[in-house]
Amino acid sequence: MGTAPFDRHSQFKSQLKLSQLHVLIAVADFGSFSEAALQLQMSQSAISYAIAALEADLGVVLFSRGRYGAHLTPVGEQIVDRARQVTYLLQDIVKQANLSKGLKGGQVRISAFRSAATRILPEVIAQFCRCYPAIAISIAEYDDRPDVEEALRRGRSDIGITYLPTCSDFETWELLRDEFVVLFPKDFQSATGQLSWQELAAYPLIMAPDGDGCDAMVYAHSAKYGTQLQPTYQVRSDATIVSMVAQGLGAAISPRLAAEPIPADVQVFSLPVPLFRLVCIATLADALLPPAAFAFLDLLKSTMCQKSGL
Repeated sequence: MGTAPFDRHSQFKSQLKLSQLHVLIAVADFGSFSEAALQLQMSQSAISYAIAALEADLGVVLFSRGRYGAHLTPVGEQIVDRARQVTYLLQDIVKQANLSKGLKGGQVRISAFRSAATRILPEVIAQFCRCYPAIAISIAEYDDRPDVEEALRRGRSDIGITYLPTCSDFETWELLRDEFVVLFPKDFQSATGQLSWQELAAYPLIMAPDGDGCDAMVYAHSAKYGTQLQPTYQVRSDATIVSMVAQGLGAAISPRLAAEPIPADVQVFSLPVPLFRLVCIATLADALLPPAAFAFLDLLKSTMCQKSGL
């Protein structure tokens, strides 16, 4: 009895696209079609179409949709795990190819919180590109530390710019001490010329939404000295916060790196007891980095050492 010839088209109607897997993983990670669209810089309709097409090709429902977002079905959980394995293997193929190229090609992938990407990286990238013009640089900017570190864990970046403390997953090198400063409108006058906890607690406060890592450091620091700070406004954008201070709506506590450029009509004070965040480079511990990433690490560390006078 003969065996029927294998017809791959009858087994699978269309070949899976890598872009579909990226969309699948993004929706699974963020639990929302709209948030996935924002992160991937795509329209929500394109995200919905990609998932619908994938579900049609596979013949299964991957997400249950509802007013509270998109949640993986049991088979969706199994498939997204395999999608992560596929994307990891593809990244590893590129990484191995880059290793063979040495410093004559390849790519360095960097993740950073937004103010570090704006204030620290451009100068170093400009120097690096002059030295290694054949190496591409990609930067993923995030609002806060957890997203930077998650990008490192998932293999989406080679180097991260974050701040301490981090977990044992990472090897870190300190870059700079970034002071938390208090921004006041131009008409504010301190009773003594040196800001007190009482003056700060009594003034309307503009802070980031709940869960922000830097604000958590500030709240813990003030509580240590007997002051419970309560925000009057909660705003995500650093630039918007600084503008609100300039308009006299309140004071703000921010790392200096995030507050700059500070307008001339905004007053800057240190906290009653100074507080710093330790900005650092991070790589995944025991990661096999391509030569290009090692070269960028060396340049970044040496540039920051020169700036600090070490």
